[in-house]
Amino acid sequence: MTEPSYAHGTGRTALLGDTIGRNLDRAIAAHPDREALVDAGSGRRWTYAEFGRAVDEVALGLAARGVLKGDRVGIWALNCPEWVMVQYATARLGAIMVTINPAYRLHELEFVLRQAAIEVLITSTEHRGSDYRAMAAEVRPKCPSLREVVHIGDPSWETLLAAGTAMPAGHLAACEATLSCDEPVNIQYTSGTTGFPKGATLSHHNILNNGYFVGGTVGYTEQDRVCLPVPFYHCFGMVMGNLGATAHGACIVIPAPAFDPAATLRAVQQERCTSLYGVPTMFIAELGLADFASYDLTSLRTGIMAGSPCPVEAMKRVMTEMHMAEVSICYGMTETSPVSTQTRMDDDLEHRTETVGRALPHVEVKVVDPLSGVTVPRGTTGELCTRGYSVMLGYWDEPERTKEVVDEARWMHTGDLAVMRDDGYLAIVGRIKDMIIRGGENVYPREIEEFLYAHPKVSDVQVVGVPDARYGEEILACVIPRDPVDPPTLAEITEFCAGRLAHFKIPRHLRILASFPMTVSGKVRKVELRENFHA
Repeated sequence: MTEPSYAHGTGRTALLGDTIGRNLDRAIAAHPDREALVDAGSGRRWTYAEFGRAVDEVALGLAARGVLKGDRVGIWALNCPEWVMVQYATARLGAIMVTINPAYRLHELEFVLRQAAIEVLITSTEHRGSDYRAMAAEVRPKCPSLREVVHIGDPSWETLLAAGTAMPAGHLAACEATLSCDEPVNIQYTSGTTGFPKGATLSHHNILNNGYFVGGTVGYTEQDRVCLPVPFYHCFGMVMGNLGATAHGACIVIPAPAFDPAATLRAVQQERCTSLYGVPTMFIAELGLADFASYDLTSLRTGIMAGSPCPVEAMKRVMTEMHMAEVSICYGMTETSPVSTQTRMDDDLEHRTETVGRALPHVEVKVVDPLSGVTVPRGTTGELCTRGYSVMLGYWDEPERTKEVVDEARWMHTGDLAVMRDDGYLAIVGRIKDMIIRGGENVYPREIEEFLYAHPKVSDVQVVGVPDARYGEEILACVIPRDPVDPPTLAEITEFCAGRLAHFKIPRHLRILASFPMTVSGKVRKVELRENFHA
């Protein structure tokens, strides 16, 4: 009898019942003299005791500005130590930190400020031609809830800190005494591909435990030093990275304000990092540096890769040339804090490249028929659902949109198509919305993509469905060629597939591209590939 596609992550470690502030206090008490935070570019560094005092200074400054439990504090900034301090400071007060993508421009910024009713906004000053001060000033009159803007690195930041000195002793302790771990602490706006993004509302319990178990799965201790070139405004950076480190007494290392492959490897070498994070394209960029071999990366043992599948050859090089033999693959989404499944330290190459791991402790996963909701047998494609402590409280101020994805039994419907193997490991085969229905046949793009990767002229490929008068949808292969001067032709692709793929899976259209449009979290924006196609 075939087992159903259901699994429950078990473990000997109990869930944490702390708020983020109380958990940080535990780390400070256990490791006061160990480094908590390093900014590799500037050389600034803080021990846990020093970091705790810096966090309190920011928290008191916000309190002096009238920030109370439940108030929304926005942060629209690149990676920097102050970003991390704001994360923990807002948690101490019981405020809700709203993370805002630094790539957002006026229209998007205004939407988030208004939708979350943000009262205090903390921003960078400028970066690569983006003047955050000017943009914040322009949008401020349109946002009635916004009463203060603070810019990291200019006098307004120092003024904020100075204001906190007038607060009474014991204010933070009194605030934390009123907090429950089940209360909201963070709103993360999802990178929606259509319309405005939704604000996934996450509790202390959601994200603290997720960071704790992700870090525990790669064996973090106070000896670890975690290099984070991934953005903090996304769960990858602030949960899997920052909270994953501090929950185990490890050190956070910031290599640069934004991803820079050379700065990342330089930080690993200088700070003797033991762990490195990134999406596959980041690791590929690091491996592709002309002077890659000159960096001493022998301190590395692990790291986390997420966002999209990693090509086998790149994974081999990460594990050997970057010394990350214990690198872990994570799968999840913002709405699940984010990680639901993860590979383990001793998994083989095949599990790291062909699956996204198995359920984390205290998390349930199942694969269901998208139409009936019935759990399918193992080995069968269906929609991946997940349940447990990690499922968000809901979309901020949007109960109806919440009901669309979280059912009455608290299962989060991910929208991802997956297959659960006999060993409980999951393979993601695509998105439900990306599934192509050609002449009544269901076609899964991932299967065709994996097949076309083997074509000698194909460096990378994405497959999408495009409108067709006869079949409803037809198959388009978007290819980045190995040699731009000699790209594959449609005839060559057709010949390669003939007799090896079912006829209805063979691409009928081909586009040659230099790169794919990407989301901020490293996923290809297939909707753009479809929209930009012209037969």
